[in-house]
Amino acid sequence: MSCDCVGISHAYVIFGATGNLAVHKLLPALYQLHCMGHLADDVEILGCGRTPFTQVSWQAEVRQQLLKQGVADDAALEGFIQRLDYLAGSLTEATFYQALGAWIQSDGECANNVIFYLSVSPDLYVTVTEGLAAAQLLDEAQGFRRMVIEKPFGHDLESARTLQHSLSEHLKEEQIYRIDHYVGKEAVQNLLVLRFANLILEPLWNRYHIDHIQITHAETVGVDGRASYYDKSGGAVRDMIQSHLLQVMALLAMEPPVSLEAEALRNEKVKVLQSIRPVNLEALATHAIRGQYAAGEVKGEAVPGYLQETGVAAGSHTESYAAMKLYIDNWRWKDVPFYLRTGKRLKERRSLVAVRFKQPPMQLFKGSGVYQPHPNWLLIGIQPEDAVRMEISAKVPGLEMHTRQIVMDASVSTPGERKAEAYEELLLDVIKGDRSLFLRYDEVKAAWTVVDPVMQRWADDEQLPLQYPAGGWGPKAAEKIFGDSDRAWRHTLSCNGGE
Repeated sequence: MSCDCVGISHAYVIFGATGNLAVHKLLPALYQLHCMGHLADDVEILGCGRTPFTQVSWQAEVRQQLLKQGVADDAALEGFIQRLDYLAGSLTEATFYQALGAWIQSDGECANNVIFYLSVSPDLYVTVTEGLAAAQLLDEAQGFRRMVIEKPFGHDLESARTLQHSLSEHLKEEQIYRIDHYVGKEAVQNLLVLRFANLILEPLWNRYHIDHIQITHAETVGVDGRASYYDKSGGAVRDMIQSHLLQVMALLAMEPPVSLEAEALRNEKVKVLQSIRPVNLEALATHAIRGQYAAGEVKGEAVPGYLQETGVAAGSHTESYAAMKLYIDNWRWKDVPFYLRTGKRLKERRSLVAVRFKQPPMQLFKGSGVYQPHPNWLLIGIQPEDAVRMEISAKVPGLEMHTRQIVMDASVSTPGERKAEAYEELLLDVIKGDRSLFLRYDEVKAAWTVVDPVMQRWADDEQLPLQYPAGGWGPKAAEKIFGDSDRAWRHTLSCNGGE
């Protein structure tokens, strides 16, 4: 979705500018947009935080951080640094917003168009919004005012409703950009191209030909640096399934939109999420599994268990692993299971989509030594490999009729080709006013509706989540989610992906 936005004058205001997200994601992404010519010459970027930086000390800090991340010390970096300014203050005090208003009004043409990025704790979303509204900084009299909100949007369905009600008192829906950086990944966006630009797949993309679909996001890291936050308001379902993995599921399962315009695209995703069958809570153990990593070894290094991490409450029931089996009750996907899985301290860092096709209706080679050929798979690597692979059966050379799996392998990117980071795409889309990759409230509501009953049932369960040793693929009980079928988790893109 490339666009030359050089003519759009605006100011980017980042709340929480000294935090990890801003320093390691937002500012590097804005630097890349600067280098690619997507920022107008007069665009300024204002960092807001409690740390008492001056403009000069803030510029020096950002320069140092970007150099640490491999940015060259050249004219491009110097030009970007000159865009930066800083405003220190407390987000709970009216005087801060008055000072912010004065800064915006002094910003020439950019004062007409302002993007506010809330890179702050979710409990400050309403505080900042009310502060901006009280200072009349959300009024769109001569230009646009856009608010970018990081996930999570609420911590359950009820809190999401409350947050939406509070924001809607001051903002129109068109002003709110609920960001999900996972959807901004090129490999995730490529799902749309695979689905709708290749006629070879569409006739097979339904319940008649697909046995099941797996969506996996595995991490080798634990909760380093954010254990307290993760333990109190996180958990694998909230952190990954409710947002990221359900978004991937929606892109895989949606009907062709009438266009790639934002509302047309989001309408189809919402239909998928609203069609997900409620999880059977009476047989929850066969539909959803939760676990916690115990002490183990990851890549040859001994690591502590979740309950031994600094900041985790004693006896915590917060899950670091979750797997769910979901069904979409519509014409295309009726009774096709979708398996969603995510976990920390697993064997490998990997995100992938694995689509298993059904077996041929007749086993024509049964009398020729080929009794049960392997099923066909479509494998889509999201990270670390950005690839598309197809596994099919072929004859082994020789006189006898034996088959083996062969792989049709296509790397999505070519050597030396730069891939855009997710935040580069998303920050540019905010400038353009393109909301295609941002979540609408009914999307958020539908996603919470799917996972809320499961989380509530687990919250009432006095038993600890299943323990699994760090460095493996999660609790063995996660295999029970497949029932009596011959299905199993695909861990990798290789032919022995179940290993």
